[in-house]
Amino acid sequence: MMVTRAVQPLRPLYQLLLPARLAGLSVTLLKATALEVTILAGHLLLYPTGIIQERRSQAPSPPNGAAQLPARPELPVVLLHGFIDNRSVFVLLRRNLAQQGRNHVQSLNYSPLTCDIRTAAELLGRHIEEICARTGSPQVDIVGHSLGGLIARYYVQRLGGHSRIRTLVTLGTPHSGTRAVPLANAHPIVRQMRPGSDVIEELALPAPDCGTRFVSFWSDLDSVMDPLESACLDHPDLLAENVPVTGIGHLALPVHPAVAARIRQVLDAGPTDTGVVAGPTGLTVA
Repeated sequence: MMVTRAVQPLRPLYQLLLPARLAGLSVTLLKATALEVTILAGHLLLYPTGIIQERRSQAPSPPNGAAQLPARPELPVVLLHGFIDNRSVFVLLRRNLAQQGRNHVQSLNYSPLTCDIRTAAELLGRHIEEICARTGSPQVDIVGHSLGGLIARYYVQRLGGHSRIRTLVTLGTPHSGTRAVPLANAHPIVRQMRPGSDVIEELALPAPDCGTRFVSFWSDLDSVMDPLESACLDHPDLLAENVPVTGIGHLALPVHPAVAARIRQVLDAGPTDTGVVAGPTGLTVA
């Protein structure tokens, strides 16, 4: 007897129960969720190490046994964390940048009790002035995760920070506001991150003199962005590029090595270099 069709005995159950497209999505979502849980667990362990503000005189060092490239005359890089977080979220990204010869990387903390994006942006501005005075650099680059990117954008657009910030990279930042986690509305800074808030409306105002370059990374599996496209930056006066990232969630954006490599590419590019960040398909890491 000739067998014309047979079910593979080891074929995964989800492929038998779900259409191929949904099965593939489920696997990707499962992997991304598992990665998010792993990152969260590791971050909870590292969180106490980042509570205290970083010592300004301390230079970053590569991990043991890793070769460090010669230092280059690059602009200082400032890393700004997200909501209820601290500088420990950037441990891996910072080491990655240090391995590439960037010795002027500063991770800043703002208080988890911060209740106003404007106040946090003013504090960021004072930090930026101190960094420029200490390093002798006229400008810096910023990488902001989630709320950190929104604080940095407010500083650039509304407080004159465009003269100090050459490039602002945002990772999962709610540029047009997010509706995720409705129960968090009790916190005033969360209300400022909602669509239509006074802060979001301010950022939509004209910014004709802003020369800062914006590069926004957004993920197709970011559960903190609702809708997902809220992490894209769309403003007629801003030089902005949006980089879609496929296969990871919100917490993985400042951690994943593929994203770190693309961030380095952005920072290495000049302020007027466009089209060098992402191809038509963006960045796929899964």
